[in-house]
Amino acid sequence: MEHVTQLPPLPDRAADSHKGDFGHLLAVGGALGMSGALGLVGRAAGRCGAGLVSLACPQPSQPIVATLVPEALTIPLPARADGRIDPDRAADFLLRSPGKWTVLAAGPGWGQADDPFTDSSVALMERLASQIGGPTVIDADGLNLLAASGRVNADPWPRLVLTPHPGEMARLLGTSTKKVQSDREAAAAEAVARFARGRSEPEDVPVIVLKGHRTIVTDGRRCYVNATGNSGMATGGSGDVLTGMIAALLAQGMERFDAAVLGVHLHGLAGDLAAEDLGPRSLIAPDLIDHLPAAMRRAEQHKT
Repeated sequence: MEHVTQLPPLPDRAADSHKGDFGHLLAVGGALGMSGALGLVGRAAGRCGAGLVSLACPQPSQPIVATLVPEALTIPLPARADGRIDPDRAADFLLRSPGKWTVLAAGPGWGQADDPFTDSSVALMERLASQIGGPTVIDADGLNLLAASGRVNADPWPRLVLTPHPGEMARLLGTSTKKVQSDREAAAAEAVARFARGRSEPEDVPVIVLKGHRTIVTDGRRCYVNATGNSGMATGGSGDVLTGMIAALLAQGMERFDAAVLGVHLHGLAGDLAAEDLGPRSLIAPDLIDHLPAAMRRAEQHKT
């Protein structure tokens, strides 16, 4: 496997651009009690340059999400009694929606429940990914639902980016977190092989982002080991920020491996800048978003 060290550049932005030039991201999740996760995705995506962001969540969460991310469009979805998305009714609602989305991000704050909910949720993610036809980022409960459904070895979804932490990776692979952490590169490569099922077409091969100290990005041919970041980022919501960042870079036309590599680098760099200002112990996920502009300015300087 080729080990990559060079960072890809940020996408260009022409002077006469309009918001339609930078993609339209649909993020789905945000169950009642976890609406902040979807809010972090939306805020990070906006900070990373997505042209339009739509946030779809259960109807009881919609006012909260709209308040957290006033610049985003919000889509209230049919809800179960427990405040989670009703995936069967939500499918009918979203699939007839006129939204012209280009990238899907699914999972943050989605929630978990009974087996019918698991199967219907994975079916909804699959149908949305198929309808949108662009890249799909799956994180958090999206990964847990995927593991619980047993569809890891199903026909591959095209253009996937999966962003598990070690525990989620262990569930996807049916192993222990300890084993994942004992050889992180091997675990990430195994996840690529399982989801691709031996297929070599680039669109059938997922990009895996194994989060943690020295986050790994691989598509089975290339591997990048991130050098930015610090212990202050080990806090709730940090992964949701990364999901929004990678999805935003994809919305701007970056190739999946490059978007994941640049996303994890900028995510860690924003964390390092936040830790310099606040100390790692006091760092919380919104601080990463607040320090993204400075991190991206550094990336722009490196580009030139």
